[in-house]
Order: sequence, then structure tokens, then C-alpha cells
Amino acid sequence: MDLHALADFNLVARHGGFGRAARESGRPKATLSRRVAELEAALGLRLLERGARAVKLTEEGRALHERTGALLTEIDEAAAAIASGGEQPRGRLRISAPLLFSQTAMGRLAADFALRYPAVRLEVTTEDRSVDMVEEGYDLVIRVNPQPDASLVGRVLLRDRLVLVAPPGLARPRKGSSTAVPAVVRGTGAAQGHAWQMETTPSKARGRAPEVHSLAIDPVLSLASLIMVRDAVRRGVGVARLPISLVGHDIAAGTLVHWGDVPGPAIELWALYPSRRLLSARVSAFLEHLKAAFPKGAPEELAAYVGA
Repeated sequence: MDLHALADFNLVARHGGFGRAARESGRPKATLSRRVAELEAALGLRLLERGARAVKLTEEGRALHERTGALLTEIDEAAAAIASGGEQPRGRLRISAPLLFSQTAMGRLAADFALRYPAVRLEVTTEDRSVDMVEEGYDLVIRVNPQPDASLVGRVLLRDRLVLVAPPGLARPRKGSSTAVPAVVRGTGAAQGHAWQMETTPSKARGRAPEVHSLAIDPVLSLASLIMVRDAVRRGVGVARLPISLVGHDIAAGTLVHWGDVPGPAIELWALYPSRRLLSARVSAFLEHLKAAFPKGAPEELAAYVGA
């Protein structure tokens, strides 16, 4: 098999067409088309469906791209490392991260990484959906409580928890009270008269399990993001359920009051990457960068980082 033709095929597959691949690489479009056709002839397989405006991978083409694209990248990186005299991180690093983590922490993390590794071209996109790492060309994704995926491996980066907070001037109802308190909620369509569950530990009962009780709320404001919710609570609109990492600084400063914890499963932030791929120097470097920023992965570490 001609490795040059295979590399050209992966270039076209990665960019989704001959025209874009030619523009990105500076190679003639006709040359790329000819090399891919030669590879198809050598294999006796059709790898691309060529349309008037775009090309699409066939099933065979998709399988070949998934199995060989990462290997060719590793070969290029190994050659570059040997030529430069060491395994220094270099090249493009594409990362997908969730919205809240990106807004509160990723800017500083990315900037510090770029200063430390100037040969790496870091690209971070922000979205909460589950991306296809291979299809969309990501090297690393950060996700909250991801679903199990046999094609991915990873590690827990951070843990967080939800707390119920209120502005200092809002009176807290007595336990068992049916009086609703004004609340700021994320999303739309919250029903009036809804109740939130809350865990509290009596001050004279240290060591005992937290007590769970209901808090009647009146959702007076619905907002699309958690940062918007936090800002509204800071202004005194009402109570809200927010990650401790987002409001830990406010609780410590007394600008918000911690009423209790929100029961439920743990919030875990995972760093994921394809298991079939040898871990590149740049991915390893970014994972170590994250570990250095949050060595214990505790909610308090992220809260301090966000507060700073």
C-alpha cells in the first residue's frame, strides 16, 4: 500500500472534501483526487462517494480512516520528535469542553498551557453535547458524567456537588413550612408550587447522617445558564441550586448563604480520549497540566480556581 496515497486519503477524509483539504494543505486538488483514486484502485474498494458539492466516506472508507488516521499522525509526530531531538509536544490539539467549565476555568487553563508549550496549536470548542471524537477530529474531550463508551478511555478530572444558596437578605423558612420562597431556575417551563429536596446537618448532631426535607419554591425567574442563575441570586432575586465550584467563593465571602446540599449522584468531570490511539505527547502534556491545576480533583480546588 502506498503510504503517501493513504496519507492523502486521510487528509481528504479529515477535512470533508478535496477542495478544503487542498486549501488547508496547499496541495493541488487534482493531485489529491488522483492519489485517492489510485488507492481505491489498489484496494479494489470505493472509499469516497463523490457528490456535486461534497464527498462522503463509504463504510469501508470510514473504517480505513478510523484505523489508519491516528497511526499516520503518530508516525508524523515520532518523526518530528526525533528530528527535534526529543519528545516535545507540538502540533494541533483539539479539545471539546462543556460550557460552564469553559466559561469559568478553560480560558486560564488554555492560556497557561499555550505559554508553556508554544509549539502546540491549541483549539478549544465549547458544547455540552456528546461529540464523536474520531468523526469530528478531537484529540481530547471533557464531559460531565459521560455515558460508558467502549471506544474511549479516560480519567476523572474533577468532582463537584450541587448546593442550595440564597442571598443574605432572604429569610429561610422553618423546617416543614409550606411557604414558598422565590427561586431562580435553569431552563424554562418550571411549574409553580414545585419543591426542591435539600440535605442539612443539624449543628448539634455532628457525625449523624444529613436530614433530607423539602423546600417549597416559587420559580420567579428562569434563565438559560448557571452563570446567569448565579448572577441573579447575587442580586437578591431568590434561591438557586448551583455547583459549589461556582459559588464557593461567594459563600466564603458572605455574599451568598449556603442553605444546604442537593441530594443526588456525584458530579464528575472526565477527560476522555480514544482507547485505540497511542497517547500523543500533546495530549499527555495537557492531561498533566489539568492534574497540576487540580491535583486532588476536589470541588474546593475548582471553587478556588474559579474564585481566583
